[in-house]
Amino acid sequence: MPPPREAESAAGPAMARIFDWPFRAILALVLALGLTPMQLTALGLLTNVVIGVLLLRGEALAAGLLLVPAGLFDILDGAVARMRGTASRLGAFTDAVLDRVSDVILFGCAFWMLRAEGEHVAAGLALATLVISLGVSHVRAEAEAAGVPLSEGLFQRLERYIAMVVALVVPGMMLPMLVVLTGLGGITLVQRVWNALTRVGVAEG
Repeated sequence: MPPPREAESAAGPAMARIFDWPFRAILALVLALGLTPMQLTALGLLTNVVIGVLLLRGEALAAGLLLVPAGLFDILDGAVARMRGTASRLGAFTDAVLDRVSDVILFGCAFWMLRAEGEHVAAGLALATLVISLGVSHVRAEAEAAGVPLSEGLFQRLERYIAMVVALVVPGMMLPMLVVLTGLGGITLVQRVWNALTRVGVAEG
Protein backbone atom coordinates (compact mmCIF):
# COMPACT_ATOMS: atom_id res chain seq x y z
CA MET A 1 0.00 0.00 0.00
CA PRO A 2 1.30 3.50 -0.80
CA PRO A 3 1.78 6.07 1.98
CA PRO A 4 -0.61 9.02 2.25
CA ARG A 5 0.10 11.87 -0.14
CA GLU A 6 2.01 14.64 1.57
CA ALA A 7 0.12 17.94 1.34
CA GLU A 8 2.21 21.03 0.63
CA SER A 9 0.97 22.75 3.77
CA ALA A 10 1.86 23.41 7.42
CA ALA A 11 0.66 20.08 8.86
CA GLY A 12 1.05 17.95 5.72
CA PRO A 13 4.52 16.45 6.29
CA ALA A 14 3.92 15.67 9.99
CA MET A 15 0.49 14.11 9.38
CA ALA A 16 1.87 11.98 6.53
CA ARG A 17 4.53 10.54 8.87
CA ILE A 18 2.26 10.05 11.89
CA PHE A 19 -0.54 8.31 9.98
CA ASP A 20 1.60 6.40 7.50
CA TRP A 21 0.83 2.84 8.63
CA PRO A 22 -2.74 3.48 9.90
CA PHE A 23 -3.52 4.98 6.50
CA ARG A 24 -2.05 1.98 4.68
CA ALA A 25 -4.15 -0.39 6.82
CA ILE A 26 -7.37 1.56 6.25
CA LEU A 27 -6.67 1.82 2.52
CA ALA A 28 -6.10 -1.95 2.31
CA LEU A 29 -9.44 -2.53 4.09
CA VAL A 30 -11.28 -0.15 1.75
CA LEU A 31 -9.79 -1.88 -1.30
CA ALA A 32 -10.72 -5.29 0.11
CA LEU A 33 -14.32 -4.12 0.63
CA GLY A 34 -14.46 -3.06 -3.01
CA LEU A 35 -15.54 0.52 -2.35
CA THR A 36 -15.20 2.82 -5.35
CA PRO A 37 -13.81 6.36 -5.27
CA MET A 38 -17.26 7.79 -6.06
CA GLN A 39 -18.81 5.82 -3.19
CA LEU A 40 -16.16 7.20 -0.82
CA THR A 41 -16.79 10.73 -2.10
CA ALA A 42 -20.53 10.26 -1.55
CA LEU A 43 -19.92 8.89 1.96
CA GLY A 44 -17.79 11.94 2.72
CA LEU A 45 -20.53 14.30 1.56
CA LEU A 46 -23.19 12.37 3.48
CA THR A 47 -21.05 12.51 6.63
CA ASN A 48 -20.68 16.26 6.24
CA VAL A 49 -24.46 16.62 5.85
CA VAL A 50 -24.91 14.76 9.15
CA ILE A 51 -22.27 17.03 10.71
CA GLY A 52 -24.22 20.05 9.49
CA VAL A 53 -27.45 18.74 11.04
CA LEU A 54 -25.67 18.09 14.34
CA LEU A 55 -24.25 21.62 14.35
CA LEU A 56 -27.67 23.13 13.73
CA ARG A 57 -28.91 21.13 16.73
CA GLY A 58 -26.02 22.43 18.83
CA GLU A 59 -24.34 19.02 19.19
CA ALA A 60 -20.77 20.24 18.69
CA LEU A 61 -18.98 17.24 20.23
CA ALA A 62 -20.69 14.66 18.01
CA ALA A 63 -20.08 16.86 14.97
CA GLY A 64 -16.40 17.20 15.82
CA LEU A 65 -15.95 13.46 16.22
CA LEU A 66 -17.65 12.82 12.87
CA LEU A 67 -15.17 15.15 11.19
CA VAL A 68 -12.53 12.42 11.59
CA PRO A 69 -14.20 9.86 9.29
CA ALA A 70 -15.28 12.70 6.98
CA GLY A 71 -11.63 13.66 6.59
CA LEU A 72 -10.66 10.05 5.97
CA PHE A 73 -13.21 9.68 3.17
CA ASP A 74 -11.82 12.88 1.64
CA ILE A 75 -8.32 11.39 1.56
CA LEU A 76 -9.25 7.83 0.60
CA ASP A 77 -11.29 8.54 -2.53
CA GLY A 78 -8.28 9.87 -4.42
CA ALA A 79 -5.98 7.18 -3.06
CA VAL A 80 -8.34 4.40 -4.18
CA ALA A 81 -8.66 5.97 -7.64
CA ARG A 82 -4.88 6.07 -8.04
CA MET A 83 -4.45 2.51 -6.77
CA ARG A 84 -7.04 1.15 -9.22
CA GLY A 85 -5.89 3.30 -12.11
CA THR A 86 -9.31 4.94 -12.40
CA ALA A 87 -8.25 8.51 -11.65
CA SER A 88 -9.86 10.90 -14.14
CA ARG A 89 -10.52 14.57 -14.72
CA LEU A 90 -14.21 13.98 -14.07
CA GLY A 91 -13.44 12.35 -10.73
CA ALA A 92 -11.07 15.14 -9.73
CA PHE A 93 -13.62 17.77 -10.75
CA THR A 94 -16.45 16.07 -8.84
CA ASP A 95 -14.25 15.67 -5.76
CA ALA A 96 -13.19 19.32 -5.83
CA VAL A 97 -16.78 20.57 -6.20
CA LEU A 98 -18.09 18.36 -3.38
CA ASP A 99 -15.17 19.46 -1.17
CA ARG A 100 -16.42 23.04 -1.57
CA VAL A 101 -19.98 21.93 -0.79
CA SER A 102 -18.69 20.24 2.37
CA ASP A 103 -16.87 23.43 3.39
CA VAL A 104 -20.08 25.42 2.95
CA ILE A 105 -22.00 22.91 5.06
CA LEU A 106 -19.39 22.81 7.84
CA PHE A 107 -18.69 26.51 8.26
CA GLY A 108 -22.18 27.66 7.27
CA CYS A 109 -23.81 25.46 9.90
CA ALA A 110 -21.13 26.43 12.44
CA PHE A 111 -22.06 30.06 11.75
CA TRP A 112 -25.75 29.41 12.44
CA MET A 113 -24.98 27.39 15.59
CA LEU A 114 -22.73 30.09 17.03
CA ARG A 115 -25.12 32.87 16.07
CA ALA A 116 -27.98 31.05 17.80
CA GLU A 117 -25.82 30.72 20.91
CA GLY A 118 -25.09 34.45 20.91
CA GLU A 119 -21.42 33.96 20.01
CA HIS A 120 -21.42 36.75 17.44
CA VAL A 121 -17.63 37.17 17.15
CA ALA A 122 -17.09 33.44 16.65
CA ALA A 123 -19.99 33.32 14.19
CA GLY A 124 -18.44 36.13 12.17
CA LEU A 125 -15.10 34.36 12.14
CA ALA A 126 -16.77 31.12 10.97
CA LEU A 127 -18.29 33.04 8.06
CA ALA A 128 -14.95 34.72 7.32
CA THR A 129 -13.22 31.33 7.32
CA LEU A 130 -15.78 30.02 4.83
CA VAL A 131 -15.20 32.94 2.47
CA ILE A 132 -11.41 32.59 2.78
CA SER A 133 -11.46 28.82 2.18
CA LEU A 134 -13.57 29.29 -0.96
CA GLY A 135 -11.21 32.05 -2.07
CA VAL A 136 -8.14 29.85 -1.63
CA SER A 137 -9.72 27.10 -3.72
CA HIS A 138 -10.96 29.53 -6.37
CA VAL A 139 -7.51 31.09 -6.85
CA ARG A 140 -6.05 27.61 -7.40
CA ALA A 141 -8.77 26.73 -9.90
CA GLU A 142 -8.22 29.95 -11.87
CA ALA A 143 -4.44 29.49 -11.87
CA GLU A 144 -4.70 25.91 -13.09
CA ALA A 145 -7.20 26.99 -15.77
CA ALA A 146 -4.45 29.35 -16.95
CA GLY A 147 -2.07 26.39 -17.15
CA VAL A 148 -0.19 27.12 -13.91
CA PRO A 149 -0.01 24.42 -11.17
CA LEU A 150 -0.74 25.79 -7.70
CA SER A 151 -1.03 23.33 -4.81
CA GLU A 152 1.11 24.73 -2.01
CA GLY A 153 -0.23 26.87 0.82
CA LEU A 154 0.37 27.37 4.53
CA PHE A 155 -3.13 26.51 5.77
CA GLN A 156 -5.26 24.26 3.57
CA ARG A 157 -8.11 21.75 3.89
CA LEU A 158 -6.17 19.37 6.14
CA GLU A 159 -5.36 22.13 8.63
CA ARG A 160 -8.96 23.37 8.57
CA TYR A 161 -10.20 19.89 9.46
CA ILE A 162 -7.72 19.55 12.34
CA ALA A 163 -8.57 23.01 13.69
CA MET A 164 -12.31 22.35 13.54
CA VAL A 165 -12.00 18.97 15.27
CA VAL A 166 -10.18 20.72 18.11
CA ALA A 167 -12.67 23.59 18.11
CA LEU A 168 -15.70 21.30 18.34
CA VAL A 169 -14.34 18.62 20.66
CA VAL A 170 -12.32 20.64 23.20
CA PRO A 171 -14.41 23.00 25.36
CA GLY A 172 -13.47 26.66 25.06
CA MET A 173 -11.41 26.21 21.88
CA MET A 174 -13.94 27.36 19.30
CA LEU A 175 -13.01 31.06 19.31
CA PRO A 176 -9.21 30.52 19.44
CA MET A 177 -9.34 28.00 16.60
CA LEU A 178 -11.52 30.27 14.47
CA VAL A 179 -9.05 33.10 15.05
CA VAL A 180 -6.29 30.78 13.83
CA LEU A 181 -8.38 29.65 10.86
CA THR A 182 -9.17 33.20 9.81
CA GLY A 183 -5.66 34.56 10.34
CA LEU A 184 -3.63 31.77 8.77
CA GLY A 185 -6.27 31.20 6.12
CA GLY A 186 -5.98 34.84 5.14
CA ILE A 187 -2.21 34.51 4.88
CA THR A 188 -2.69 31.44 2.68
CA LEU A 189 -5.07 33.35 0.42
CA VAL A 190 -2.54 36.16 -0.02
CA GLN A 191 0.20 33.56 -0.64
CA ARG A 192 -1.91 31.83 -3.29
CA VAL A 193 -2.79 35.09 -5.05
CA TRP A 194 0.86 36.20 -5.09
CA ASN A 195 2.12 32.86 -6.41
CA ALA A 196 -0.62 32.75 -9.03
CA LEU A 197 0.10 36.26 -10.30
CA THR A 198 3.83 35.61 -10.37
CA ARG A 199 3.62 32.27 -12.19
CA VAL A 200 0.96 33.34 -14.67
CA GLY A 201 3.06 36.41 -15.48
CA VAL A 202 6.14 34.25 -16.05
CA ALA A 203 4.15 31.79 -18.20
CA GLU A 204 2.87 34.61 -20.40
CA GLY A 205 6.30 36.25 -20.58
